[in-house]
Amino acid sequence: MAVGIGCHYTKVSRIENGSQAPSEENIKAWCRVCRAEDQTPDLIASARSIESMYVELRRQTRAGMKRLVLSTMPIYERTMLFRIYELNIIPGLFQTAEYSAAMLSYFIDFLDAPNDLDAAVEARMERQRIIYSGNRRFAIVLEEQAIRERVGNLDTMAGQLDRLLGVISLPRVNLGIIPAAAPRRVFASVGFWIFDDAMVNVETPTASLEVTQPREVRLYAKMFEQLQQSAVYGAEARALVTRAMADLANSDQY
Repeated sequence: MAVGIGCHYTKVSRIENGSQAPSEENIKAWCRVCRAEDQTPDLIASARSIESMYVELRRQTRAGMKRLVLSTMPIYERTMLFRIYELNIIPGLFQTAEYSAAMLSYFIDFLDAPNDLDAAVEARMERQRIIYSGNRRFAIVLEEQAIRERVGNLDTMAGQLDRLLGVISLPRVNLGIIPAAAPRRVFASVGFWIFDDAMVNVETPTASLEVTQPREVRLYAKMFEQLQQSAVYGAEARALVTRAMADLANSDQY
């Protein structure tokens, strides 16, 4: 093997035992010798992302939440097709300022980040301009829980649901909602965003996972398609939001 890939046998041993990372040229040569060149893109993507795929949010927010929000702008601006799945929140691109403030306030406290709430909300609202620029398309699937989970006070939630009704009507947005009792083929345990076919972002309470391996991205795309099959769209989606608004208005706490 060492001769085949043009490396000293001691280097091959170090790579095999995990004490040295292979270069991209090593990976290409290895796949060629093993007659597994179809595996080259996935292996190179894996090597590139091993250290960067896990991004600790607490470390990222040391300079404030505004910086965290702005750090996503390059990938947002490059992306032409957004595929977004959320279980219990409205995606940031479609949040009202009040809803966004309630969400960001929680994470500022939870992550013990500097309190730059107003600047962070302003940055998030500015980021929403990409909805209306270029030829971007947005495919969104929400669980019904996302439109019923209480974020902020009741007025905040009512305003957010009203905003969602407007979002459903946007020509470049395809928004579906999975009713709580809908039959389904797949269950996703976390929300995720797919940026074109380049990257999947998965957020946990303390970190962000950036998945770039082509094989993994394709699996997330497959899951998204299956989730779409359980969702309702158009008038049926609007009816779910309207019903949630009515239930909110009739709440004993309202």
